[in-house]
Amino acid sequence: MQVYLVGGAVRDHLLGYPYHEKDYVVVGATPDQLLALGYQPVGKDFPVFLHPESKDEYALARTERKSGQGYHGFEFHTDPNVTLEEDLIRRDLTINAIAMDHNGNIYDPYSGQQDLKNKVLRHVSNAFIEDPLRVLRIARFAARYKAIGFTVAPETLILMQQLTESGELNALTPERVWKETSRALMEKHADEYFEVLRTCGALKVLFPEIDALYGIPQRPEYHPEIDCGIHTMMSVQQACAANYSLEVRFAVLLHDLGKALTPKSELPRHIMHEERGIQLVINVCDRLKVPTNTKQLALSVCKEHLKCHQALQLKPGTLWRLLQRLDVLRRPERVEAFIQACECDARGRLGLENRDYPQAKFMLDAMKIVRQIKAQDLPIEIRGPEIGELLIKKRIDALTQFKKQTEIEPNCSNS
Repeated sequence: MQVYLVGGAVRDHLLGYPYHEKDYVVVGATPDQLLALGYQPVGKDFPVFLHPESKDEYALARTERKSGQGYHGFEFHTDPNVTLEEDLIRRDLTINAIAMDHNGNIYDPYSGQQDLKNKVLRHVSNAFIEDPLRVLRIARFAARYKAIGFTVAPETLILMQQLTESGELNALTPERVWKETSRALMEKHADEYFEVLRTCGALKVLFPEIDALYGIPQRPEYHPEIDCGIHTMMSVQQACAANYSLEVRFAVLLHDLGKALTPKSELPRHIMHEERGIQLVINVCDRLKVPTNTKQLALSVCKEHLKCHQALQLKPGTLWRLLQRLDVLRRPERVEAFIQACECDARGRLGLENRDYPQAKFMLDAMKIVRQIKAQDLPIEIRGPEIGELLIKKRIDALTQFKKQTEIEPNCSNS
């Protein structure tokens, strides 16, 4: 029985890139042998075991054969006679088909180290085309390693295009698409994930609402980058650079979907694009089974981002109602996330990436002011419905006073 560290841990070890998970492949063993050593079985499709102490995953060396459609359409064969080379050839990329034994010896039958050196994401074999999930994985790796210069090999992009055109992407479950997309959004260059998907045609299949933004013009005085798709990716990159949460990054991704529905006669203006985008955001979230909190923030940003840009000019009552819709009293963290997303929108514009956004501090200060006014501070004789009415009045009065003390000129467009 021989044990090898494989996959991402070896790849990132050789790159000097941080990693946390370790996966192992076991050659020359049977399930009974691992069970006798105390390993715990967890695999459903093929034998995978957890180490009795470290809980790392150990999979028996295996081969696979395409037997159906989609990610699960495979038959797996494990046997003590399956070699390390046979196991590694079924993997997606050459840089993921490298193994290392316990002495640190490297086994690289498919030139993965050369592709690491050349910074190329290249498929191991033509069996790549059998698994539609690999389109998303390669796009995610492109996002992860963009900062150090990695690109997708042209011949691999061709296979990704063929996979897209085959209709296999439709067999991916919403859960798998969301898992890969959410992981990609948390990379430093999440925009590259969507750019690679667009290059191979997968964006139009999996995210048609985002793909539709490309080629839609905006007013150049507010959006020097002009193209709505480019603006969306620039805004996403702002969220990545600021290391914002997944919820913020996803909300930024969807904030302008309504611009794809603007009548051509109104272009390059986008009147009412917030309202037009609401159903599109719902469609994306429901299709991917996005978590509720993530969906709610995305909807709030889609509906209200122009109000945030206009915050310095809003009347106190309008400002209060905006904060109220954002659930300021129960969910201050959502208000903060909303502001972060709106700031990314404001800065996701060509040449304006470092612009000031005083609306952020203004909104945060306004949030603190209204949250400081509580029912227990009201006169004791106030009862029933009068409590709510007086609280609203006091909060609006406090915002009125706050606005009088705030003399900041706005610098953000209403688009």
